[in-house]
This record gives sequence, structure tokens and C-alpha cells, in this order.
Amino acid sequence: MKSIQAIHTAGKRKCSIARATLCPGKGLVRVNHLLLNHYSPQLMRLKIMEPLLLAEKTANDVDINVVTEGGGVAGQTEAARLAIARALAQYDKKLEKVFLSYDRHLLVADIRRKETRKPNDSKARAARQKSYR
Repeated sequence: MKSIQAIHTAGKRKCSIARATLCPGKGLVRVNHLLLNHYSPQLMRLKIMEPLLLAEKTANDVDINVVTEGGGVAGQTEAARLAIARALAQYDKKLEKVFLSYDRHLLVADIRRKETRKPNDSKARAARQKSYR
């Protein structure tokens, strides 16, 4: 599209944070220094590939490096997907509408968090057991 140095974006999901760097290249995508083709489990790889498939023309002209930390595999995957989509949308403004019509969570973070545990109970929503005997 245009001559750029690099685009830095971030995505969050639960406790996970992903930072993506987009720069002109040949279409290589790395997640935690690992090529996307070697990323496993496969379901998570497909989840990360969603924004790349929607923006296939643009994605073939840029290299994307994603570094994730914190949380679990699913949270890191969602955060990486968000960071990649944001970087691509920033690189090509036309993609923003495509991403929003496909899935709003490609550009807008899911802010849900774990509910905190309440005192005197074993779980966040568990009530105390009652004994009538």
C-alpha cells in the first residue's frame, strides 16, 4: 500500500497480551518466534489465520511478528488474533469495515474477566450450604 517503517499494535484477552509488529515483506507470520504453519494446536492456528484470510491480498505483502505473554493458549490466541487484525486495519483502512462485518471481536477487545472469589465461599458465585438437621 504505502511505504511504512513498521506498525505496532497490541491485543488483550483475559490475562494475555499480544504485541504485533507489521512491516513490509513477503507474507511471513510468526507467533512467538515460530512460523504460523508450525503453531499448534491446529484449532488455535486457524483462529489466528482468520484476519489473514479476510485480508489475503494485504497479508501477502507484509510480515507480521507477534509476541504473546500471560494467560493460557486460548487467551494468547485471541489476543494475537486481535493484534494482527488491528495491525492490518491500520495498514489498510478498507479492511476495518470487512473485519467489523465478519466479527466485531477482530478489532474490539473482549473485556470480560474472571469474577473474583467472595469471602466465606469456595467459588465466586457459590452460596454457603445450609443444614436443617
